[in-house]
Amino acid sequence: MTDRVIPLLDARRAMPLPSVGTNDAERSAPLADARARPLRDLRVSVTDRCNFRCTYCMPKDIFGPDYKFLPRSDVLSFEEITRLARIFKAHGTEKIRLTGGEPLLRKKLERLIEMLAALGGLDLTLTTNGSVLAHKARSLKDAGLQRVTVSLDSLDDEVFRTMNDVDFPVARVLEGIDAATAAGLAPVKINMVVKRGVNDHTIVAMARRFKGTGHIVRFIEFMDVGSSNGWRMDDVVPSAEVVRRIAAELPVEPVDANYFGEVAERWRYRDGSGEIGVIASVTQAFCRDCTRARLSTEGKLYTCLFATSGHDLRALLRGAASDGEIRATIAGIWSKRSDRYSEIRTSRTVKLQKIEMSYIGG
Repeated sequence: MTDRVIPLLDARRAMPLPSVGTNDAERSAPLADARARPLRDLRVSVTDRCNFRCTYCMPKDIFGPDYKFLPRSDVLSFEEITRLARIFKAHGTEKIRLTGGEPLLRKKLERLIEMLAALGGLDLTLTTNGSVLAHKARSLKDAGLQRVTVSLDSLDDEVFRTMNDVDFPVARVLEGIDAATAAGLAPVKINMVVKRGVNDHTIVAMARRFKGTGHIVRFIEFMDVGSSNGWRMDDVVPSAEVVRRIAAELPVEPVDANYFGEVAERWRYRDGSGEIGVIASVTQAFCRDCTRARLSTEGKLYTCLFATSGHDLRALLRGAASDGEIRATIAGIWSKRSDRYSEIRTSRTVKLQKIEMSYIGG
């Protein structure tokens, strides 16, 4: 496993799957954007708050004690989120991921999950920093959540505490992962954002720790999301390099995508003990089959993670618009979508004032 790694990192995408939930009486014709990409995934930020201050996402010098988060009245209610989810489902959306900020900080989140699960035909997942997952895993599963993704940037406790910048220990995140597994929120995916000179020396240890557990570690290139994380290309560890480092000690081979639009390139261990993923948004853009829309905490629709502006759906929700009117608005937005930021990234685009990840969700 040497010189085959880099060329095989090119995505080998599966064909689009049939739409889920076609018995929905309100189902519209499936949407496609200007580049023929369907609307399959909706990521919903349920809060712009987080109890971590990760240096690549919510650095303390920006998100300090005086930072003004959204007032409660601006945040979408569970009923408003569920209504939009129903409309997106009618347009062919099959998967909803709850994000933040840290979504488990949203009070009574289990109630929202119950409401979304009642819609039927949706793959319901959640991304969390794992800080309170040990206490919430069972209730999340009972409410109807299907899987969780846990952010964990290193197993080295000192490195992890430095990166989350609130002195939070690795051990408590691992407890959350164990609790999620016991509750049946599996397979658990573990996301590691890799930054050169900060945590890249712990890549192989992370892979080794979860090899054979059934969990899937995904190594994510440090991205220029938002405008506050001091992103530099020099800090990016290309996914091809990540795979080379792991393969040198734990031989892997490429695997086809599970479905059209899957963001992670899959690699399985040659001994059959599981797999890893790499998300190469910087060095190997996957814009061509991006099927994801993002709903911010206060109801703005964004058609790209690197967007500079969004579309206000809350105004429609609170302005007596009918479901049909909202559905037509979403269709109009998506049909004109032509985003491909990662394919056209330049020194000029990097400097744009983009929406922060803590606001739009990852």
